[in-house]
Amino acid sequence: MSVLIAGSVALDRVKTPKDEHGDLLGGSASYAAIAASFFSPAALVAVVGKDFPEEHVELFKDQNVDLTGLEYTDGETFRWSGEYHEDMNSRDTLDVALNVLEAWEPKIPAELVASTKIAVLANAHPENQHAVIDQLGDNTKLTIADTMDLWITIARDRLDDLLKRIDLLVLNDGEAKQMMETTNLITAGHKLLEMGPRYVIIKKGEHGAMLFGKEKGEFFSTGAFPLHEVFDPTGAGDSFIGGFAGYLASLDRPGDYEFSDLTAAVVRGSIVAGYTCESFSTHKLQALTQEEFDARLAEFRGMTTFS
Repeated sequence: MSVLIAGSVALDRVKTPKDEHGDLLGGSASYAAIAASFFSPAALVAVVGKDFPEEHVELFKDQNVDLTGLEYTDGETFRWSGEYHEDMNSRDTLDVALNVLEAWEPKIPAELVASTKIAVLANAHPENQHAVIDQLGDNTKLTIADTMDLWITIARDRLDDLLKRIDLLVLNDGEAKQMMETTNLITAGHKLLEMGPRYVIIKKGEHGAMLFGKEKGEFFSTGAFPLHEVFDPTGAGDSFIGGFAGYLASLDRPGDYEFSDLTAAVVRGSIVAGYTCESFSTHKLQALTQEEFDARLAEFRGMTTFS
């Protein structure tokens, strides 16, 4: 196995100005695992309840996502409900039911520990993310962690501790400003590097992403692929991380990754995230073909090349 994704699997109800759907496959780990599997073998470490639909299980299998680490337990699956505003850049969370996720403690099967090249700690409580690192030990080549404003507010000490144990932190622009108490994203990126990780990615939604590296002031910035229509941006950030990690794993470098490898992965992750936005749940992402991806990558390269 190349990429291990640990995080949440959920059943979502999403309402946008275009439509509304319920019992959708959701959760940070779901999006990240399917995106990663487009490039490399991926494994899922998560928990679901007895109500989790078999059709979603079959979807993971169809996408070649290893479910050895998917735990079933008594109770109901984590559920989230949200409504997006007209501009699709903001949303209201209508309901959250943690259910089986509330008491979950990640358990990584031994065969996954031995075969993990890149670990993705998808958005979850920092205690769960620490638990994943504890079990993986020093086996991984790269450890990536995502976070959100909630953990910055209620679990800041454990989040700060986590930054000393990971290689790359991923968060969005608002979270970076909140965490570093600055309105300047460049300042925020460099301050976050000082807290421990070798790299930091700040996501900017429809405006792309920025990558910061510790060595020699490394920096890279890219826009996002311009979409004519957005149906549902839920999971776009998680898809970005999964695509990023999956592409890196596909390179099969014998030593450490170069900064140029990470810049290439940022672009691939950004393009994959765009497909997520073009449908509800993972519908467009799970149907993505290599030909479609290659065409969009070539088009984006043409848009961003200059003399």
